[in-house]
Order: sequence, then structure tokens, then C-alpha cells
Amino acid sequence: MIIQLLSFILFTALVAGISAWQLRKSQLNSKDGYFLGGRSLTGVVIAGSMLLTNISTEHLIGMNGSAYKNGAIIIAWEVTSALALIVAALYFVPRYLEMGLTTIPEFLEKRFDGMLRTIVAILLIISFVSTLLPIVLYTGALNIESIFELSDILQISQVQGIWLTVLIVGTLGTIYAIFGGLKMVAHTDTINGFGLLVAGLMVPIIALMEIGNGSLFSGLTEVFNDAPEKFKVISNEPSIGAGSRQSILPFSVLFSGLIINQIYFWTMHQSIIQRVLGAVSLKEAQKGLLFTGVLKILIPLVIVLPGIIGFYYFGEQLYDNPDLVYPTLIKKVLPTWMTGFFVAVIVGAILSTFNSALNSAATIFSVDFYQRYINPDVTERRLVYFGRACSLALAVFAIGIAPFIANAPDGLYQLLQQLNGIFFIPIASVLLAGFFVPQVSAMGAKAGLIFGLIFYVLMYFILEVDIHFVHIWGIEFVLNMVIMILVSQKYPDQERFTITDVGAVEMVPWKYAKMMSIILVLLTVIIYVSLGSVG
Repeated sequence: MIIQLLSFILFTALVAGISAWQLRKSQLNSKDGYFLGGRSLTGVVIAGSMLLTNISTEHLIGMNGSAYKNGAIIIAWEVTSALALIVAALYFVPRYLEMGLTTIPEFLEKRFDGMLRTIVAILLIISFVSTLLPIVLYTGALNIESIFELSDILQISQVQGIWLTVLIVGTLGTIYAIFGGLKMVAHTDTINGFGLLVAGLMVPIIALMEIGNGSLFSGLTEVFNDAPEKFKVISNEPSIGAGSRQSILPFSVLFSGLIINQIYFWTMHQSIIQRVLGAVSLKEAQKGLLFTGVLKILIPLVIVLPGIIGFYYFGEQLYDNPDLVYPTLIKKVLPTWMTGFFVAVIVGAILSTFNSALNSAATIFSVDFYQRYINPDVTERRLVYFGRACSLALAVFAIGIAPFIANAPDGLYQLLQQLNGIFFIPIASVLLAGFFVPQVSAMGAKAGLIFGLIFYVLMYFILEVDIHFVHIWGIEFVLNMVIMILVSQKYPDQERFTITDVGAVEMVPWKYAKMMSIILVLLTVIIYVSLGSVG
């Protein structure tokens, strides 16, 4: 226990020390300095931060739990991300940087009107605090409690142990987000991201070496032969009709709602794209996005393969609680001295996603609410002050509700995706219409947004139709577009929007962007062709 605790403290202190050193000359009292890292982020920092903002304990626990129970079909959430990142690098981000955006809702005011900007900003803050923040905190607390067994050490119940861990980790994350701004978050992400890849890969490597008596390949072969169906990435589950609501990820949904979800998340989601808005140049932004695409193709080795190895070790013993598979596997295969370092990396992953959501929510509140409605003449120092206050308030709320989201029937990652559908698809519809459908007006966009919110809640949660929730996303998107176009014909806008370069950053593109994009497309196709028919 002492060795575990020591390795945890040493790595955590190292990350904090290096990140604090990076911030020593930063101007954190200015708008760009606090919310966008002074527009100084490079490709490597952007990639590391985007990866760790995305990958947190809901992936390590939730996706490995799903892979343990349902096999590698869950890989689609990761591999198809690379395609969305290509779209971000080649189309959306050049336009964001040209406009000099600080928040995505800012674009909606430029394209439509201020009211739509406000509505979407409210929805984004609600989505952060009601879904992402509490699930990240709970899954992190569950993992730490399972590995360190704090409840046994302190002689308290497991529920109390999880509450205590949520409080400690949430408090630490709040301190990072409030005092360090985006630049602190991005630099801690980069270091923790490297640690996550190293520690995360050690889990399957050590396990397979043990299974294969020292041979990694023999171990992988044995795990494959034990349950080859677990490696199949194409699911034959029903997507419409009986059983579709219980399906994890039918293959057909990859061509409907999943496309829209991935494009929204990787090209428009504030907590993700804010790293790119803080890029020093378009070149570095494109590097960061496409490097992230490479990492997303590799990351299933960390968040899918261990779950399948867990099935080899535990069989169906944990089917009733698949979210315990990953913590149990860690305790089984990692040497004692390494578990402390691993927990430090997990805490870093929690902090990354938690900090990023807090920083993004604070940015939206400060720029899209406070400066717009309450005090248009606010100084930048005062604006940062209110951003920090917003972070604190949202953190307290998220910490308070995190332990209550336990026992999701289909696993925590599946729960997160189901809840995200409430917000993601309506907002994505409006943003995509803003870029690609010039005839959509402000009134039409509002009508589509409101319709989309009601439609998904009605279809999935109230009527409980026998259609997979990702297909509902696809249907919703099409209907949203129809509604927006019809209403826009009745209430057209008088002026046509055009994007102008405000000179925020250097706009020279990365010369290898298209070549890297082609490579990522080929890798995605190879994965599905090679693993599509196994089992």
C-alpha cells in the first residue's frame, strides 16, 4: 500500500510541477489567456489534450465493460472518430480560426441571431453538468475505490468510499480548472495522455504475456481462440423492431445517426474544439486534429482489448456488473508498484475531462452570457473572475449528484451516449445547417432545435419505440432539416452570411494534412475489413 501511494503521489506531483512551470509566464487574467491558452497551443499539446479530454474513466471502465460483455463492436465509437477529425481539420477548423471564435455559440450569432446563440449556450451548460461531469466523476471514483479499496482501509462502506473519492477528485479538478485555465488543462492533459498510453498498454501487454507464458502473440492467440466472436467489429444486432432497444451498436447505425454524432462531437463540441480554437496557427491546429485521429485508431488497445481479455479470465462471472471488469483486471495483472502510477494516470484522465468541461462551461457562461447580457463593458480580468466562479458552482453541483448515477443497466458508457442524444443531434443539426444550407433562417433554426429536443425525448424515453437510439438520431436529423427548411421558407432572413478572416492566427495550412487524411481513411477501412468477419 505504501509503494502504491508513493508512486501515485510522485507522478501526480510531477505532472502538477511541469504544468505549473509551463504556466509561469502566462497571462491568465486576459480573455484569450485564460479561456484559449493565449492562442499558443501547438499540435502535440492539442492532440494530447483532445485525447485525454475525450478518454476518461467512462471509457476505461465503460467501454472495457461493454467489450467484456458484447465484444469489439463498441470499437466503432473510436475508429470512426478519425474520419470526423479529418472533416474537422480540412473544413470546420479553418473557418473557426478565420472567424476568431472563442465559443461555438458565437458562430450561431454571426450566422443566425443572438437568441439562438443563447439557447444553445444554455443547452451546452446543462449537458455538461447533467451528463458528462457526474458520470466522469462516478466512474473515476468506482475505479479508484476498486483498486485501492479505500472503504476497507478507512473502515467505511463502499458507498461512503465512492462519495469520499468523488469529493477529493472533484475538488482537485476544480482547483486545476479555476486557477490554471485552458493552458494548465492542456499541458496536464499532454503529460497524462502519454502516461495513459503507457500504463493503458501495459495492462493488455502484461496480461497477454502471462497468458502466453512469455509470448505476447501466443497470449493473443489463446484469448482469440477462447472467444473469437468477441473480436468481431460488425454487429448483427437488430436496429429496428424487437430487441433493438437492447442492442449495443448494430452495424447499420454507423451510416445513420453515428455519422452526425461523430461530426458534432469532433468538430463542434465546445470542450473538444476549444483546444483547437486556442491553436497558435491553422498548421498546428490541423496537426493536432490529425495526430488525434491516429491516437483514436490505436486507443482500442487500451479501452476495448482489456475487456476481451477480462472475458478470458473471468468468463461470465461479472456479466451482471461489467463496469467492475477493468478494475478487477488491473488488480489481477499489474504488479503492486505499478498500480499507484496507474491510479495517478486514471486520476489525470478524470481531471482532464472534468477540467475541460468546467473550463468550457465557464467560457460559454462568461462570453455568451455575462459579457453579452449582464456587463458588455466588463474588463477582461473581471470576465475571468466570473468564469472561475461559474466553474466552482458547476463543480459543486456535479460532485453532489455524481454518486447517484450508479447501476446503469447497459453500462455507464451506453448511458452517457443515450443522454448525449438529447443535446448533440439538435445542436448538430443547427450548426450543420448554418454551414451548408444557406436558405435556413434564424427562425427556421430555432424551430428545428426545439423540435429535435422534443422528438428524441418523446421517441426514446416516453414512447420507447423499438428503434435503436442511434437510428433515432439519424431520423431526428433528417426531420430537423426538413422543419428548418420549411419554416425558413415562411420566415426567411434578409441578409446572406459570409465568413471573413479577422486575422486571429496565421492561416497557412499544414502541407501534409491531406496525405494524413488519406492514411487515416485507409486504416479505418482496413480495421473493418480485417475484423468484420471474424468469429
